[in-house]
Amino acid sequence: MMSNLFSIFDPSINQFNLSLNWLSTLLGFLFIPYSFWLLPNRYMCLWNQILIKLHNEFKTLLKNNYFKGSTLIFTSMFYFIMFNNFLGLFPYIFTSTSHLTLSLSISLPLWLSFMIYGWINNYNYMFIHMIPQGTPMILMPFMVLIETISNIIRPSTLSIRLTANMIAGHLLLTLLSSTSSNMNYYLISLMILFQILLLILESAVAIIQSYVIAILSTLYSSEVN
Repeated sequence: MMSNLFSIFDPSINQFNLSLNWLSTLLGFLFIPYSFWLLPNRYMCLWNQILIKLHNEFKTLLKNNYFKGSTLIFTSMFYFIMFNNFLGLFPYIFTSTSHLTLSLSISLPLWLSFMIYGWINNYNYMFIHMIPQGTPMILMPFMVLIETISNIIRPSTLSIRLTANMIAGHLLLTLLSSTSSNMNYYLISLMILFQILLLILESAVAIIQSYVIAILSTLYSSEVN
């Protein structure tokens, strides 16, 4: 029995006393299709279709802020997070997205770049955005305070949302597997069925969370102009 349930998310390993688990984030490059095929395969066609769908959706969300290549950063972030979420579902592969170290490193610089760009280039709009249209005069100071706080906590909410969802699913899988040692064959078979269903749910969560973070980042970027 584990002394600490959260030890499964420990990034340290005993191999040569080095923390090499973070190298699992580079395994996503293995899923990138080869671009030198004479005839594109089905995997390449599926990859291109997803890219086109994401590009069109991000282009619609950006509205007037769209320029050529502006959706590349959001599609790249979507694929990077999705690959690391999926890799964490495989045995003996470190789940890097379950740590705030990685998720906050993605959301915080992105949010800072949006804020710096907005306050330098369009500070009038940034001030106006703090007070919704039709707000009574007496409520304006409170609305400015609320909007400021909600804007400041955006990178933390993005990172905590991703980390909490990844940790919750993995902990549930660990708890179910740790209780199967004292079960009979019938209950173990039922437990395996539940584990498979939960793994399917975790696969859907891996896609949904990467999509949510990419969409929210796109919406945040569209608000600075």
